[in-house]
Amino acid sequence: MTADPDRDPEAPAAALPALPQGPLSTRLDRWLWAVRLTRTRALAVDACRAGHVRLNGDRAKASATVRPGDEVRLRLEGLERIVEVAHVLERRVGAPVAVRCYVDRTPAPPPPEHVAVAAVRERGAGRPTKRDRRELDRMRGR
Repeated sequence: MTADPDRDPEAPAAALPALPQGPLSTRLDRWLWAVRLTRTRALAVDACRAGHVRLNGDRAKASATVRPGDEVRLRLEGLERIVEVAHVLERRVGAPVAVRCYVDRTPAPPPPEHVAVAAVRERGAGRPTKRDRRELDRMRGR
């Protein structure tokens, strides 16, 4: 049985699909969408307008030009991604090809500090007292 290079992360590099020939530069919003860092191009534009995208350390407009070697910082859904542009694309490509178009320099997330124990009340214990309620609020971070 032959391995599918698109699904097998251990496949040799020669078996991976070739990178499409692209331009030397393109718009930032188009590149973010093409390499699948955002789901839609409109989301990429909105992130740029909101100031969640930085290109080489400066806030970037959606129309900013991206070239190989540029550093892009993108903050979406509470997570910050730091990537270096390795290959410029204008058209959206599959995930195996898209991953090869940038170098992910995002630091590993810190380990969780502690796991809170879920508050469980005995069945039939009745309504929580004011003191119990305050403890529940403290556990929930309110």
